[in-house]
Amino acid sequence: MKELPLLGKRILITGASRRIGKALAVASAQAGADIVIHYSTSLADAVAVADEIKSLGRKAFLIQGNLQDTASLPRLLEDAYQSLGGLDALVNNAAIFENLDWRTTTVEAWNRHLTVNLTAPFFLSQTFYQLLPSEKQGRIVNILDWRALRPKGDHFPYTISKAALAALTKSLAVSFAPRVTVNGIALGAVLPPSDGAETATLLEDIPAQRWAMLDEVTEALIFLLSGPAYITGEIIHLDGGRHLI
Repeated sequence: MKELPLLGKRILITGASRRIGKALAVASAQAGADIVIHYSTSLADAVAVADEIKSLGRKAFLIQGNLQDTASLPRLLEDAYQSLGGLDALVNNAAIFENLDWRTTTVEAWNRHLTVNLTAPFFLSQTFYQLLPSEKQGRIVNILDWRALRPKGDHFPYTISKAALAALTKSLAVSFAPRVTVNGIALGAVLPPSDGAETATLLEDIPAQRWAMLDEVTEALIFLLSGPAYITGEIIHLDGGRHLI
């Protein structure tokens, strides 16, 4: 593998100011890419990520946007495109993750999850493809969850939205071929849940018997952004085998 496999690439990563999104942004910069950091409300965190990326000698720009405001999504992508003079890749990472079952799911919660976790990735991807010059190749990576392929009753609207995003990943891979590859990474236990859900017994259902390391997540992303362009419509399970149980 090349020392800087993403050298010269320009990438927009949504939800890149904290947690996994931050790791994806910094790792992509370490691999040579210039990054547009999308954030919703965490300005201070986004600035810190930008500073870290700039310290690596890469460019970093901030884009604030509420992904629930669907009318603003094309403009968000356009602003990101203009900030770097173009985009080579889009990583749809931002998501809402609330511990709701079918009984506690309200209309508002349902719509909130579907809008951020599914509708936003679609319209950002649509605009990304439309803005990509006809002679250019592009890549899209959607961050999924093992639950998307093995849905259960917990985190109900989140799981349904991610299952739909998995379907969208495959559909767009066909629709955007041959110019844009569209793949996904279905994550398992990487970081403690942001909603404070119980994790004491979590490893019992993971064949690998451990949490994932952030480096493993970022390595998967770099592979999909820089590896064979003949790979499209794939969903890599980075979950220690959790989806098999």
